[in-house]
Amino acid sequence: MFELTVEIQFSAAHQIEGHPGPCARLHGHNYNAVITAAGDRLNDQGMLLDFGELKEICREVIAPLDHTFLNDLPAFASTNPTAEALARHIFHGVAPKLASASQSRVHLDRVTVYESDHSYATYQE
Repeated sequence: MFELTVEIQFSAAHQIEGHPGPCARLHGHNYNAVITAAGDRLNDQGMLLDFGELKEICREVIAPLDHTFLNDLPAFASTNPTAEALARHIFHGVAPKLASASQSRVHLDRVTVYESDHSYATYQE
């Protein structure tokens, strides 16, 4: 099995409603999304997928999150925009685009969203 990983940075604000601490207040993060694709067959060029192609797919999904108040986005209307929810949202956005671009030869393995250098959440199906 081969894995290919890219990182995409974005900045956004949020507040965690119902949180007993300071995260209930409006605050922001410089997020780092780490997206890992996997597959067992390489293409004719000897690559799982071109890094640039994976980055472009990820940027398309992440761009609407950048420099926004996440709580206002329809994707988070029924849930707090936590790192866990962001990881799941990015996963569900990237997975079908990746499958289509690679003719289902490559699948999305996991998405990790860092809120800070040492705090992150991972979503994987």
